[in-house]
Amino acid sequence: MNKLNRLLCGIGLSVGLLTIGTAQATDITGAGATFPYPVYAKWAEAFRTQTNVGLNYQSIGSGGGIKQIKSKTVDFGATDAPLSPEELGLAGLTQFPTVIGGVVPVINVSGVAPGQLKLSGDNLAAIFLGKIAKWNDPKIVADNKNVALPDEAINVVHRSDGSGTSFIFTTYLSQVSREWMGSVGASSAVAWPTGTGGKGNEGVASYVQRIKNSIGYVEYAYALQNKMTYVQLKNRDGNYVKPEADNFKAAAANAKWDADKGFYMILTNQPGSNSWPITGATFILVYKSQEKAENAKEVLKFFDWAYSNGSKMAADLDYVPLPDSVTQMIRASWKTQIKSTDGKAIWQ
Repeated sequence: MNKLNRLLCGIGLSVGLLTIGTAQATDITGAGATFPYPVYAKWAEAFRTQTNVGLNYQSIGSGGGIKQIKSKTVDFGATDAPLSPEELGLAGLTQFPTVIGGVVPVINVSGVAPGQLKLSGDNLAAIFLGKIAKWNDPKIVADNKNVALPDEAINVVHRSDGSGTSFIFTTYLSQVSREWMGSVGASSAVAWPTGTGGKGNEGVASYVQRIKNSIGYVEYAYALQNKMTYVQLKNRDGNYVKPEADNFKAAAANAKWDADKGFYMILTNQPGSNSWPITGATFILVYKSQEKAENAKEVLKFFDWAYSNGSKMAADLDYVPLPDSVTQMIRASWKTQIKSTDGKAIWQ
């Protein structure tokens, strides 16, 4: 067993579970994406204080959220990998976005400060392909002449679970690297060419913090909360940019939302001088025909409240709140798409 594997065996991980409020008939349940977990926790706490309605949210990854909503064990599923209109139709589901955020490469390299290291999309893909294996590889050094990079092996960390964050990350790598597209592709779960897997954004963050000379990818809120060292990325316009809310917003400005297509939208590798190249929205999945109409109504009340009252909380965590024009479109879709089993609209 090598040194890295021995270290990993000693690391314990926990899965996020948010429980706000005591159990009551109107409490709601959800499961899925770890990407939005920090903001959902803030929203749930404030919503509980104002309404006395609790939220139990299991931060288990987008794949788990999709499985749980399809098995009808939760009131809503959450995913960063949007389902296509065809997938939604086959499952009898509808989806809508909540916030926009950024997926950020994070590193643990001694002496390198947050935002100091610059990576192009090609070099990032080559690292996760195992083709660039040392931090002082000439291809990395060429873009970082003033950074002292060690002659050490790069320890890659990726997600081990079905993950919308991975979907966003691998979609980007597929857009900037033909080799990645041809050999690995874009999906919530891929056959990683190298590295070790951690469960959830929490797991990847934990591994990167503990493993020297490592690199992984997490939603930006996790990088901030854990004071992690993030990198600058070269965007589609050829500029090196930092992960920050204004740059996520610059990428999101290109979005053309369409309720009839389930708000399906990919925001990676967008044009714009300041656009962060690994930007993505996160989505909620609910059934169109609701067997538990009261629970569904409470779910919609929660997200309606979040759209109206949660923007500052989202922005404080460096997520990008949706524009009012989009949230109005989402509310309108609820009226026509989400109904009780007897055909009555749940959202008035």
